[in-house]
Amino acid sequence: MGTFIGVYLPCMQNILGVILFLRLTWIVGTAGIMESFAIVVMCCTCTMLTAISMSAIATNGVVPAGGSYYMISRSLGPEFGGAVGLCFYLGTTFAGSMYILGTIEILLTYIVPNTAVFVAEKKEDETEAMLNNMRVYGTCCLALMALVVFVGVKYVNKLALVFLACVVLSIMAIYAGVIKTVIEPPNYPICLLGNRSLQNHNFEKCMKTEVIKNVTYTTELWKLFCDSPHLNATCDEYFTLNNLTEIQGIPGLLSGVIKDNMWGEYGPSGMLVEKKNQSSVPVQDNSRDIYKPYIFNDISTFFTLLVGIYFPSVTGIMAGSNRSGDLRDAQRSIPIGTILAIATTSFIYMTCVVLFGACIEGVVLRDKFGNSVNKNLVIGTLAWPSPWVIVIGSFFSCCGAGLQSLTGAPRLLQAIARDGIVPFLQVFGHGKANGEPTWALLMTVGICEIGILIASLDAVAPILSMFFLMCYLFVNLACAVQTLLRTPNWRPRFKFYHWTLSFLGMSLCLSLMFISSWYYALVAMSIAGCIYKYIEYRGAEKEWGDGIRGLSLNAARYALIRLEEVPTHTKNWRPQLLVLLKLDSDLGVKHPRLLSFTTQLKAGKGLTIVSSVLEGTYMTLGAEAKSAEQNVKSAMHLERTKGFCHVVVSSNLRDGFSHLIQSAGLGGMKHNAVLMAWPGGWKQAEDSYPWKNFIETVRETTSAHQALLVAKNIDKFPCNQDRLGEGTIDVWWIVHDGGLLMLLPFLLRQHKVLWHWHHMVLPPFFASFFVFLSSAR
Repeated sequence: MGTFIGVYLPCMQNILGVILFLRLTWIVGTAGIMESFAIVVMCCTCTMLTAISMSAIATNGVVPAGGSYYMISRSLGPEFGGAVGLCFYLGTTFAGSMYILGTIEILLTYIVPNTAVFVAEKKEDETEAMLNNMRVYGTCCLALMALVVFVGVKYVNKLALVFLACVVLSIMAIYAGVIKTVIEPPNYPICLLGNRSLQNHNFEKCMKTEVIKNVTYTTELWKLFCDSPHLNATCDEYFTLNNLTEIQGIPGLLSGVIKDNMWGEYGPSGMLVEKKNQSSVPVQDNSRDIYKPYIFNDISTFFTLLVGIYFPSVTGIMAGSNRSGDLRDAQRSIPIGTILAIATTSFIYMTCVVLFGACIEGVVLRDKFGNSVNKNLVIGTLAWPSPWVIVIGSFFSCCGAGLQSLTGAPRLLQAIARDGIVPFLQVFGHGKANGEPTWALLMTVGICEIGILIASLDAVAPILSMFFLMCYLFVNLACAVQTLLRTPNWRPRFKFYHWTLSFLGMSLCLSLMFISSWYYALVAMSIAGCIYKYIEYRGAEKEWGDGIRGLSLNAARYALIRLEEVPTHTKNWRPQLLVLLKLDSDLGVKHPRLLSFTTQLKAGKGLTIVSSVLEGTYMTLGAEAKSAEQNVKSAMHLERTKGFCHVVVSSNLRDGFSHLIQSAGLGGMKHNAVLMAWPGGWKQAEDSYPWKNFIETVRETTSAHQALLVAKNIDKFPCNQDRLGEGTIDVWWIVHDGGLLMLLPFLLRQHKVLWHWHHMVLPPFFASFFVFLSSAR
C-alpha cells in the first residue's frame, strides 16, 4: 500500500470519530471558543510532536506487528516496552468501550429512543435508567462486534473505507451547512422562559396562552408549569414572573453570536442551561425545577475535565505505523501520511470550534443531547441537507472505530505475549491456526466490558486519555534518548526531528495527564510502574540494544570521570572490597561462606569485586577461566552478593593476586580493602608455598595502602539464611587502625542476619578475624 491508502486514510479514520460528533459542540458551549481552541491546540500539538518522534523511530528500521510497543521496547528496553505496551493495549481496549458507548448513545437518543429497556418512573431516576440501558445495549453490541471480529476480521478491514466515507461525508455536510447559514439559516426555534432554555419536544408552541376566535386558551406549555389547564390555575412562580421568548437556535455565520460564545460557562451537576445577557426575574424557591422541562447539566463541568474528554479525539496517530509491514515504502509513507493526517484533522477541529461558536446559539451548544432542538443531534442541526446525514454517518463511524479497536487491541496483546517478557501473558500469544489471537480477543472483550459497565462516555474518555498519553510520553522519551546518545544504530531517514521537540512533547504529555485528571494519572503511572518492576524481577531477560543501556553506560562513564577528578573524603570512606577466592579442582568456590560474609558486610552497598586466579597460560586455560567465572557468578547469585566477577590466568598465584590488587576496578571505582580467607593446612603442607603466598599478599596490600581483612575459620561463619537473635561481636583493638574495627561491626549489624544484636548481649559466637590496616587509612 502507498501513503494515501496505507497511512493517511487509516489515521484519518482513527482520529475523527465519536467526540467530534457527540461532544465537540458541548465542549465549545461549555468552555467557550477561546478555551476550546486552547484545548484543541494543546492536544493537537501534543500529537504532532509525538508523530515527529514516532516518524524518526519508525524510519530507523522495520516496525513489525505491535507498532508503538515494538518501537518503545526496542528503544527503551523490555521493561519500558512491556509497561507502556500494556498501557497502550488498555487504552486501545477502553477506546473500544468508548466507541461502543457512542454507538449506543446515538442509537437510543437520536435513532430509536423508544426502544429503551429501562424506563424511569420518577424524574430523578432518568439518569440511572439511561445508564442501565447503555449497559444492556452496550453489552449486546460488544458481543456482536466480538463475534464479527472472531469470524471475519478480513471483512472489518474491507469495510474500513466504507466507514471512513461516512465520516468524510458527515464533515462535508457540516461545512456545507455552515455555508448555507450565510444564505438561509435553518429553522430551529428555541423556547426560552426568562433566560432558561426549555425542552421543546413536549410542546409545539412557545407561548403561555393563545387566542382563537377571540377566546383565550392555555397551551401545552402552560400544563407543564401549572396544576390545571385553566387560566385561574396555580402556576410555578418563575413561569408567572417571566416571559416566553423564541429565538433561532442556528442564527448563522453572519449573526454575530460569536461574541456571546467567546467565553464559556462552567457549573455543577444539575445547573440550568441559561442564555447569557437574557433578562429574567429570579425567584426564591427552585426546589422543584427538576420536574419542569428545563435543560440541566448532567455532570459538573470544569476546564480540566473537558481536556480529558476531548483528548481521545486526537488519538489514533499510530494507525499507519502499525501497518508498516503492508506498506510499499514504510520509511517514506509513515512520516508523510501521519503528519498530513494530523495536520488535516487539526485544521478540521480548529475550524469546527470557531464555526460552531459562530453559527449556533450558546444555549444549544450547552445542550448536550439536543433537547431544545426536538431531540436532534446538535451538530446535525447545522448540517446540510439533513441532520440524518450526521446521525447515520456518526453511527457507522462509531461502529467502524469500535470494530477497529477490537481488531487491533488483541494483536497488540499477542505481540507482547509472543515476545515472552511477561510470563503470565504467554497464553495470549496463541490463537487459531491462521494466527488470529483468540485468547487475546477474549481478554480484550472482558476488559472492554468494564468500560461498558461504567456506561458513561464522559467517564470512560479520561481513562483512555491517560493510557494514550503514557504511550505518547514514552515515544517522545525514546526518540530523545536515542538522539542524545548518538548511538551508531540511530540513523533515521526522517531528518526533521530534534531532541528538544521530543522533550517538549514529553513534557506536554505529562502536563496533559495531570491537567486531565491527576488521580487517573497517578493510577496509570502506578500500573505502568508495577508492570515495569514485575518484568524487571520476573520477566525473561532480553537484550535488544536499547537506549537505556546506552544511557546507563554514558552515566557510568560521566560518574567515573567525576570520581577520578575529586579525591575521596574521609566522610565518604567505606570498605570497597576486593574478595580473593580460592577454587577447588572442579573450578568451584572453595569457601562460599566468604561470599556470605561479604554480603553481610556490604548489605548490597558499595563496590564488590570477586576474583580468583588460575595457574597457567591464558591460551591453554581460556575456556577454564570462562567456566570458573560462571561458577563464581552462580555462587554470588546464591549468596546474594551484588558485585562484579573477574577470573584471571597467571603463571603463578602470587603474580596473579598481585596484579589483581594493583589493577582491579576502574578509575574512581577501585577497591580500598582486600578480603581473603586464612590459609588452611599450612602447617601440614610439605612446602612453604601457601604461607609464603599469604605473607606476600599481606605485604603487597600494605604497599598499596589498602586495608586487609583476613577471615579465619570462614566455614563456621553464619550464612544468609541464618537469623541470629542473640550473641555479641567481640572487637579486639590490637593496632591503631583509624576506626575500621569499630566500623565493621556497625556495618555487619545493618544486615538482617545480625540486626537483632541491637538488643541482645550474650557470649560470643563469632570465629575470629584479623584486620591489618595501612597507615594511609
